[in-house]
Amino acid sequence: MNIPIELKYTKDHEWIKIEGDEATIGITDFAQGELGDIVYVEIETLDETLGVESVFGTVEAVKTVSDLFMPLTGTIIAFNELLEDAPETVNEDAYGSGWMIKIKISDATEIENLLDAKAYSSLVTG
Repeated sequence: MNIPIELKYTKDHEWIKIEGDEATIGITDFAQGELGDIVYVEIETLDETLGVESVFGTVEAVKTVSDLFMPLTGTIIAFNELLEDAPETVNEDAYGSGWMIKIKISDATEIENLLDAKAYSSLVTG
């Protein structure tokens, strides 16, 4: 299982790459493996400001639909449009071209509440 050490994580199996006051967000390798073949990613919150734990979209796999939760308060400034035509990219490259959204972070202190790679690894391996 791939858990890059430079990223932050949530208990909801999302990864966050912090770059200044912006963050790129996607689902983890573990999450895409659990979901199976992803067939649709829906994000209808572009340009909206949402709080932590707010639902920003859904990911649909062959066997289930899962909500996507904001790991940090912020404004959604970009959606990975590649996923509209190729949602399977999340399965193929969860931490790279399978990213889902980019946000402008509203409250940087919330970053302290995210998990590091070691803590996330412990969460998924028990």
